[in-house]
Amino acid sequence: MQSQARPLVSPLRIIVLAAVSALLIASAALPMTAQNSVPPTARQAATIPQFAAKLAHGTSRISHPVQPRASYKKSANTLAPTKRGWLPQDNNLYDNGPINGTTDAWTINFGFVTSDTFTVPQGGGPANGLTFGAWLFPGDLLQTVEVQITSAEFGGTTYSDQVVTFTQSGCSASQYGFNVCTETGNFATSVNLAAGTYWVNLDNAVVNTGDPVYWDENSGAGCDSPGCPSQASENSVGTIPSEAFTVLGGTICIAPEEEKPATAAKAVTVPPSPTQSYRVIYNFTGGGDGGAPSTGLVIDAAGNLYGTTGGGGPLGGGTAFKLSPSASGWRFDRLYSFPGANGGPDSTLVLRADGTLLGTTYGGQQGDGTLYDLSPLGHISPTVFSNWMETLLYSFTGGSDGAHPGKSLVLDSSGNIFGTTNTGGVNAYGTLYELTNSGLQVLHAFPAFHSDGITPIGVVNGSDGLYGLTSHGGGYGTGTLYTTEGGYQVLHSFGPYQLNGGPTSLAADQAGNLYGADSFRNCFLAGANVSQFSPPGWDPVTLISFTTDELSSWVSTDALGNVYGTTDFGGQNLLGNVFKLTCCWNYSDLHDFSGYPTNDGFQPVASPVVDAQGNIYGTTLNGGTYGFGVVWEISP
Repeated sequence: MQSQARPLVSPLRIIVLAAVSALLIASAALPMTAQNSVPPTARQAATIPQFAAKLAHGTSRISHPVQPRASYKKSANTLAPTKRGWLPQDNNLYDNGPINGTTDAWTINFGFVTSDTFTVPQGGGPANGLTFGAWLFPGDLLQTVEVQITSAEFGGTTYSDQVVTFTQSGCSASQYGFNVCTETGNFATSVNLAAGTYWVNLDNAVVNTGDPVYWDENSGAGCDSPGCPSQASENSVGTIPSEAFTVLGGTICIAPEEEKPATAAKAVTVPPSPTQSYRVIYNFTGGGDGGAPSTGLVIDAAGNLYGTTGGGGPLGGGTAFKLSPSASGWRFDRLYSFPGANGGPDSTLVLRADGTLLGTTYGGQQGDGTLYDLSPLGHISPTVFSNWMETLLYSFTGGSDGAHPGKSLVLDSSGNIFGTTNTGGVNAYGTLYELTNSGLQVLHAFPAFHSDGITPIGVVNGSDGLYGLTSHGGGYGTGTLYTTEGGYQVLHSFGPYQLNGGPTSLAADQAGNLYGADSFRNCFLAGANVSQFSPPGWDPVTLISFTTDELSSWVSTDALGNVYGTTDFGGQNLLGNVFKLTCCWNYSDLHDFSGYPTNDGFQPVASPVVDAQGNIYGTTLNGGTYGFGVVWEISP
């Protein structure tokens, strides 16, 4: 979100505040003349001739953060996932999100001070240092910064006041010509802080050339700490949402009672039906048929299955396929081969009433993703690459319309398309959009307000409107549940126990209830929850909790209100499983994937689907006879 500019903190104000509040900001302000005044923000500096001249060099735009896509490494018998791993900020006292580099930055020398809040979780911990994002003129090197930790903005009780030596790394040129760098410094004396909220104040920065240096503004996107996003200095002009920084030291551990989900799991474990059977109905080869399916399946009235693969195919960008049941087994047809330049299909297909298919790609002509339609060729002869024809419905630009669509799409009764982009938009962290015959309209740009979510991950049709999830942001930085019914509103902020987790999947039943899966990891537990959300309060009721490290889950529902799901690293073999929850509530583990040598596949990373007869279908990312994943069926 573009923040409003704020007036400078003058040297006189600093001296007065120091005297009144006992804040040890002994400002060594450099004299400012009318000919060499220092603007309050980096963007303003870029418009002033004497500073703009320093930026007259080739620049490259820093892209907005993008959720990392899965990476893989080939082994002897399978295509195995590289472990996600939790973010490196796990052992820090507070993390306020990555460097933005695209919004603005605020002066921390020439007598000006920038302050921001940070929250220490229950149990407290030592603060040993600081990292932050800095904007510098090309060739400049930040040397030292005075860092104060206080109980109030620019004042109150001073817990630490140290001149810190910083090292500079990871510099990239911003669109405004500045070098945006990560600055890391250790405190000479560690500061033990009790649980609570504090202010960190930066001023008196020293640069080798004497130029201004600026603290990068960031809305808290991507942070994993309680109390994030923070709030920076407030004045008559406006409030800066937050800055980009990490307080080093300690661990983000909260009280054990807060490490658990909000409610105890309700489901009772029961055995599956003795007549139930599991079988693989297709093994991907990684060749012309594609491989590594990472999206779900859609089923038509005749029982045909449609899906996509993340790679392979004649053009290297994945495939769209159809599996048709017959008396002799399932027939596989490749419908379309995606060019590698398109970035691959990245959403579960939507089946229109006319039999055409709708989906998204992560990349595309402009690299920011596309919406496409697949339809039979009709009178046109099939090609060696495709039996169906792709029609480009919309190509995202990465501007106000957003970038990198994916996950789930929905249609309304008029055939209008609703979906989300993971990044981009006027506020930088994704959009909720509608595509009609008249074009694309952005319904919401994330984040639109403090505690709004960021990086949305698709939408579902509820009984009375659209509902969706964001994977980050909200009150605790770990995602939100939102709706458009009655206007956009956040219904629930996930946390505080999902320190590196957050929601992954959402489904709705016909009674108006929602079911969400979310992952969590903290100092004592790790795993995933499946929860029910019901109006009017929308507070989560946890139905089942899995406590396996680095585990995520995806859910769907059937017409009877049963909930089906998968986990990627759950089950007895920690290779994923399929489960069912029947009201009110019984949990059945339907299948535990074992991989080699049974070749049943492993690591399902999408929601299952259920046909009218109760057969359950899904995909695995890996395993099977050729190691490139499978399509499976569980019969009742």
